[in-house]
Amino acid sequence: MKNIFQPAVTSEVIERINKLIPTSPQFWGKMNVSQMLAHCNVSYELVYDNKHPKPNAFMKLVMKAFVKNIVVSEKPYKKNSRTAQSFVITDEKEFEKEKQRLINYINKTQQLGESHFDGKDSHSFGKLNKVEWNNMFYKHLDHHLNQFRV
Repeated sequence: MKNIFQPAVTSEVIERINKLIPTSPQFWGKMNVSQMLAHCNVSYELVYDNKHPKPNAFMKLVMKAFVKNIVVSEKPYKKNSRTAQSFVITDEKEFEKEKQRLINYINKTQQLGESHFDGKDSHSFGKLNKVEWNNMFYKHLDHHLNQFRV
């Protein structure tokens, strides 16, 4: 899997994001392009912003047991797979605002680097190593950029 912490990969992902326009059609799923960008921002909000409630101990245990490997492995996500409630975006979003937020989050993550994330606690899964963080970030972005064929 490509490494989102490498500047060349970060640039490639941002180039793909910059190919999106407010009317880019999705090829599966229910979200429009602005909602998809907001959805991708949630991954970073969980890391950088304290705006989503943390799961209780029981729910965290369940997520570690049943969801973690799906999220942090290299196995691609299936099209139209279910998502956690905090990632569900149904209201209209402002395309340029969400796009810029996502680019800023990606750049911040790359600048902090994989050593910053290695062993860092995730919101839902406990400590993750740098490979798991990379897989979680890159795989999610790649999945949704493919959804819009960029």
